[in-house]
Amino acid sequence: MSAYSKITSSILSTLQQIAGNDYVFFDKEILAQYAHDETEELVYLPEVVVKPGTTEEVAAILKLANKELISVTPRGAGTGLSGGALPIFGGIILSMERFNKIIQVDERNLQATVEPGVINEVFQNAVNEKGLFYPPDPASKGSCFLGGNVAESSGGPKCVKYGTTKDYILNLEVVLPTGEIIYTGANTLKNSTGYNLTQLMVGSEGTLGIVTKIIVRLLPHPKYNLLMLIPFRNLDQACEAVSQTFRAGFTPSAMELMERDALLWVSRFVQSNVIKIEDDIQAHLLIEVDGNDMDALMKEMEAIGELMSNYNIADILFADAEAQKQELWKLRRRINEAVKSNAISKEQDTVVPRAELPALVKGIKKIGGRYNFKSVCYGHAGDGNLHIRIIKGELTDEQWEGSYIKEAIAEIFTLCKQLGGTISGEHGIGLIQQEYMNIVFSEKALSIQREIKKVFDPNNILNPGKMFG
Repeated sequence: MSAYSKITSSILSTLQQIAGNDYVFFDKEILAQYAHDETEELVYLPEVVVKPGTTEEVAAILKLANKELISVTPRGAGTGLSGGALPIFGGIILSMERFNKIIQVDERNLQATVEPGVINEVFQNAVNEKGLFYPPDPASKGSCFLGGNVAESSGGPKCVKYGTTKDYILNLEVVLPTGEIIYTGANTLKNSTGYNLTQLMVGSEGTLGIVTKIIVRLLPHPKYNLLMLIPFRNLDQACEAVSQTFRAGFTPSAMELMERDALLWVSRFVQSNVIKIEDDIQAHLLIEVDGNDMDALMKEMEAIGELMSNYNIADILFADAEAQKQELWKLRRRINEAVKSNAISKEQDTVVPRAELPALVKGIKKIGGRYNFKSVCYGHAGDGNLHIRIIKGELTDEQWEGSYIKEAIAEIFTLCKQLGGTISGEHGIGLIQQEYMNIVFSEKALSIQREIKKVFDPNNILNPGKMFG
């Protein structure tokens, strides 16, 4: 921490000259609002919050910080779950809230240029009005920023069919930690010109540069979608049914797993009675199909339902009204909030090849038995990405905060690696997962990534202490 300079009155004055007095904040109440994200109970107070409004202002702030050796933590909406936006060395929080414009929707080329502070759902709705489709849809889509989605390469339910954020980013305007402004690629669907700096930036968690413009590709919006909820009496069978669906030739637009407790807790949390959960039901699969031919979709849904009947299931719920669809999706999207409000917990963002889901879930339950914790599983089963909420329950504070629970998490991640997976599918590494990076990367692979960081950020001022420590 001593390696970084403190914010002096002179530096504060310069920041005010750059961004304007109205956009530089050092009142403790405001600083406290930017001291946390959605990660557990971690709090780190910045020294100042700056909200620039132009790319040039961002560049000037980074030039100043690089010269004076001040840590800068970029921040979007603060919805992250890995501590990536926490100012662990104090310094400057550089908030991208004012970068909230949809600059252009290019209907001829099925592209759009947006600023990083645009809310995901706002952007989706804007292009939907033009008959276009931007698929990445994190659970927090109603509040998360597109810049944060780029930083984490966010996914969501639709990525099982359509891919994650990385599959839609064509080009980026980026301010480097040293203050230079670059574009990383071209506004083209194909690009074999030099290193792929665009994809290097996507998922880099604000450690290599600050994105100020995003050029995305769009799709025509599918006309129809159908949704069904399948109750399983056996959790293992619910997991097995996932890969079987794809092996049978179906590609749902979403395929979400919700373990029993997750659905019970969220139903209470949002006061919904749309689902009656029988005593012997252990898990549900929420399956959506979409496309432009309703007859074909009906046949596909019927065929998937017939496939599911080979398992020990209860009656399938077909959502035949838009309100019912929205209610089911609300339940799925708010599970994270519900579990957090119901119990002290830690979330792990595991991902494995989808056929390995049964082994992953069995292994997690066994690890929980050895370490005396309960877990709740839910998430994007269609692409093997499960969110595992470890519940504190009867664990002591010492066990919960110390090496005991970290050893259990390390076992979960080791299991993911053994099954061909990794330790994060969409939440990123940030602050809280970095100590587990050596489980999935060799020391040489980690060294290469650290060297890349040095090339972009020789003084280590941009989001320091994240990903690699």
